[in-house]
Amino acid sequence: MQFDPDAAFQIASAIAASGWILLLASPLMPIWSQRLSGQAIPLLLAAGYCALVLAYWSRGEGGFDSLDNVAALFRSRELLLAGWVHYLAFDLFVGAWEARTARREAIAFVLVIPCLILTFLFGPVGLLLFSAIRFARRSGKAIEVEGMKP
Repeated sequence: MQFDPDAAFQIASAIAASGWILLLASPLMPIWSQRLSGQAIPLLLAAGYCALVLAYWSRGEGGFDSLDNVAALFRSRELLLAGWVHYLAFDLFVGAWEARTARREAIAFVLVIPCLILTFLFGPVGLLLFSAIRFARRSGKAIEVEGMKP
C-alpha cells in the first residue's frame, strides 16, 4: 500500500477541524474541549508530523537557511504535508491556550470567538488579537460587549 499525501491531508485537516469545533463549544464542555483540543489532537497531529519527517526528510532537497531552500524543501509533497500538519498542530494548540486562558481570566467567550477564527485561519493574527484583548483588560480598559462585562 502506497502512502497518499492527499488522503493524509484530508484526514489531518478533518482531525484538526474537529478540534476547532470543540474549542468553539468549549463553554459547554471546557474539560473535554481542553483534553481533546488542547492535548490529544495536537499530540496526534505531532505524531503524524514526526512520522512524515522521519519517513521523508532524507528525500527532500533544500533546507531552512534561505527562502529558496525552504521553497525547495516544500517541493516534496510529503514534506509540504508535514509543514501543513505542523501548522495544524501548533495553531490548534495556541487556540486551546487562548480558550483556556480566557476562561481562567474571565474573558467573555464572545470576544474569544474572533480570536479562535483568526488563529485557525491566520495563526499569529489570532494570537495577536487575543493578546491585545488581554492587554486592554489588564490596562483597565475592559472591553464590554453589549453591556456585558467579562
